[in-house]
Amino acid sequence: MSDASETTKDTITYDDFVKIDLRVATIVESEAHPNADRLLKLQLDLGPLGPRQICAGVRAFYEPADLVGRQIIVVANLAPRKIRGEASDGMLLAASVLGESEGDENPPQVVDVVLLAPGTAVPAGSSVG
Repeated sequence: MSDASETTKDTITYDDFVKIDLRVATIVESEAHPNADRLLKLQLDLGPLGPRQICAGVRAFYEPADLVGRQIIVVANLAPRKIRGEASDGMLLAASVLGESEGDENPPQVVDVVLLAPGTAVPAGSSVG
């Protein structure tokens, strides 16, 4: 449970929110990013939207082979960009679990990352919302 001292990002309007296209993707391939120690390169099946590649900063928390076949939630309409020389066409959704920090001057550290996923298997490309 969060406390009142935590900050949130700026409020957005409903019209801003509905622009985000959240979809279920199935991970079909996963490998370490060749140019970044913290990234994995994921090949996704987005059903009728076709295949996609994304780069995600979850390498410290997941073995690439363990992700193959898993379903995740992605932002499907994020503008593509290059991340350390590799195309990334979307973004996965995940929760960062913060642990205790060493002393008051150090920020809390991420101790786990949990990928957001549907509760049961659904067709790849299914809309979330």
